[in-house]
Amino acid sequence: MAFVHSTNALFLSLLLLCASITVYADKASSPAYPPKGHHHHHHHAPAPAPSHPPIKPPSHPPVKPPAHPPVKPPAKPPTSSPPVKPPTPSVKPPTYPPVRKLVAIRGMVFCKSCKYRGVETLTNAVPLAGAVLKLQCNNTKIPLVEQTKADAKGFFFFLPQKLTTAAWHKCKVFLVSSPLARCSVPTNLHAGAAGAALIPTPLPPPANQTSASKFMLFTVGPFAFEPHKRLPCHY
Repeated sequence: MAFVHSTNALFLSLLLLCASITVYADKASSPAYPPKGHHHHHHHAPAPAPSHPPIKPPSHPPVKPPAHPPVKPPAKPPTSSPPVKPPTPSVKPPTYPPVRKLVAIRGMVFCKSCKYRGVETLTNAVPLAGAVLKLQCNNTKIPLVEQTKADAKGFFFFLPQKLTTAAWHKCKVFLVSSPLARCSVPTNLHAGAAGAALIPTPLPPPANQTSASKFMLFTVGPFAFEPHKRLPCHY
């Protein structure tokens, strides 16, 4: 009987301890002071559901990734800049004096028709054989004066031995005289009376390139004499 009473007393002590712990927990959880403001609790109605249905997901499938793989980067990275090449010193070629050639001069001389005397034309003119012409070069070092005669076809030619291409621009050709008394007045056709400057006349290259010409050809004229105005004109 003593064991039963002690057991009941222990069980009752445990019940009291549990009850005190529960009361202390309720006091700790409840606020010390009541909340200020309204004591009535407002019950709000729930918000209505949206009237529009949710947006339909897109029907198209996502974009297919490209079939080709991306470009493979170069295995060797490019260099930042090519090596700078040092400038080569500019070497000027040696200069040589120009090649000097001998000068050859050609031309023709005519006798004008009496019908066209005083007119600068060779209409009805005929070659004047035996006409005298003069080459004059006003070189300050070696002045040069030569004369020649026209052949039967009125053609004349100068080939001075001391005249080179270094001084050809200082030379002129003049009419001097005619063998015909009826056709003895020199005209200034192509500057025959005043003195005609030499005109360079390049020749075609020779077939054999090794045999280059030693002469440079120039041309003057054609020149003309005409009858004097005091003579009667029968032709």
